[in-house]
Amino acid sequence: MTRSPRFAALGALAIVGALALTGCAGSAGDTSPTEDAPAADGFPVTFEHMYGETTIETKPERIATWGWGATDAVLALGIVPVAIASMDYGGGDNRITPWVEDAIEELGGEEPVILDSATYELKVEELLAADAEVLIAPYSGLTQEEYDEVTGAGIAVIAPEEALWATPWRDVITETGRALGLESESEQLLSDLDAQVADAAAEHPEFAGTTIAYPSDDVDTFYLYLPADPRVEILEDLGFVTPESVTALDNGESSFYTTVSSENLDQIDAQVIFTQVENDAALETFLTSDRTKLVPAIAAGAVAAIVGEENVAAISPTALTLPWILPEMVEKLAAATAVAQG
Repeated sequence: MTRSPRFAALGALAIVGALALTGCAGSAGDTSPTEDAPAADGFPVTFEHMYGETTIETKPERIATWGWGATDAVLALGIVPVAIASMDYGGGDNRITPWVEDAIEELGGEEPVILDSATYELKVEELLAADAEVLIAPYSGLTQEEYDEVTGAGIAVIAPEEALWATPWRDVITETGRALGLESESEQLLSDLDAQVADAAAEHPEFAGTTIAYPSDDVDTFYLYLPADPRVEILEDLGFVTPESVTALDNGESSFYTTVSSENLDQIDAQVIFTQVENDAALETFLTSDRTKLVPAIAAGAVAAIVGEENVAAISPTALTLPWILPEMVEKLAAATAVAQG
């Protein structure tokens, strides 16, 4: 698998003028800045989110990111942020994921300040020390208190749209593009990513119509991811389909996953199983345990497994992870499909 992220060369951000960034919650009676004629460079631009509204008056220079996906989007658009959230799962000793490291090296920028996210709580003093002008955090756990503290310090914040950890991965890219004045570039980036998936699907027509299930076995809990999960969405984009046996097991406990009891595992009637495990020992357990082998496709050996923390982290799609992990995903899925189709 190629370790260097494959993303379009979209050019670095042009730096123009001094910056005046504001973030505020609006009310129904307020006049929205978007009603005024925009400046020649597309600013000001206003974002509506779960904490109100944020307006970025002019194109920003110093970008900080928080949560998942925003760092990747900024880098894929040709800009190195001044501060990024630590990645404590899959990030290695320096707490930076390999695809982010590759992008920073390719762009030739300085390594960003690492904002400690081990507890998912933003340490605002670390952000302020980075002298950031805007914080892009559309897919994150940013709280109202954190938002108020950051905006109170004069930093504009792009907060989650409707709920914490719920903004679709494509929206993360488009929102980032708007915030940076690179809206058309972000649309092109998404088009390029979709083309990579479409090309992979075209190269593997055997994926089309093959049923797939995406479980994860965690000690005493068997999780089954649903079509609303973006990782399942990528599988379906490749041509796989989610069988009714999977959606029928949805007990409503979450929008993107359900748990399945041992007595119902044999109901997962999918031709191929896609899963994630942290190491080879965990994979061996998944493939051979009496419980997991109740799933017919696991018993048949039609399993595509992504192994290792960094690879598991990369399955969640972003502007950089998708091209980074896609070749390995397709290779493993092709092998599992061959077993399933015999």
